[in-house]
Amino acid sequence: MGNNFLKVGKWWVLLATLAVSACTTSPTGRSQFLFMPEEQLNEMGAQTFAQMRDAEKTESGTTTSRYVACVAAAITRGVDTPYMWDLSLFDSEQVNAFALPGGKIGVYKGLLNVATTQDQLAAVIGHEVAHVLAQHGNERMSLEYASQTGQQLLGAIAQNSEKGQQIMGLLGVGMQFGVAMPFSRAQESEADIMGLELMAQAGFDPSQAVVLWQNMSAAGGAGVPEILSTHPSDAHRIKNLQAHMSVANDLYLKARQNGSVPYCKG
Repeated sequence: MGNNFLKVGKWWVLLATLAVSACTTSPTGRSQFLFMPEEQLNEMGAQTFAQMRDAEKTESGTTTSRYVACVAAAITRGVDTPYMWDLSLFDSEQVNAFALPGGKIGVYKGLLNVATTQDQLAAVIGHEVAHVLAQHGNERMSLEYASQTGQQLLGAIAQNSEKGQQIMGLLGVGMQFGVAMPFSRAQESEADIMGLELMAQAGFDPSQAVVLWQNMSAAGGAGVPEILSTHPSDAHRIKNLQAHMSVANDLYLKARQNGSVPYCKG
């Protein structure tokens, strides 16, 4: 009994230490829990990106690859980071894009069937760059670490208890649908707004972000219910973008007045 209480006490101390040392705020002021070292995440991002480029066919030196690189360069040019941004165009019909810690950007050619203009592509790339700037990868890994530690804590309390193990199993489901998924949706919404500002600051028309998600909605059909998705619904996304459009338009007009007029041809 005494040993069990000692184990529980140690876990509580660890959790309290994590909570105090890792709490911060995102670029939009949202509370964040960041525990993982940024250098380690950047290294993981670089390794993952290299593996993906080895495993999948990429395209370079073509009109299309130069077009995508042009849009990405315009978005990242004004972003202050300690690393160089690196982009690859994957020769796949997937409608997808991503960005990894350390500034690794991947765009799939299939995305260009939905993001049909430079401004719409800028909305996607801006969104993915925002994920990196807001350290969303760190957040997800930190949350996973904390949730596993919490489950180990319950295990120390309820070890050798069949009912306790069942509770732990239910907690795993609760973490997935009660915390992890809404948390990811909050990240996606944050990246939408940050990405909208990034594209506007680069001189891309922010109103095209709404058109992009209208295209996405048309291409994706009904999709899954938002409550069971890690991403906001297209309608919810569009509503949030429209609510922030006046701010983005001000940034856009200022950028154009200052000579930021990107011209990327696909």
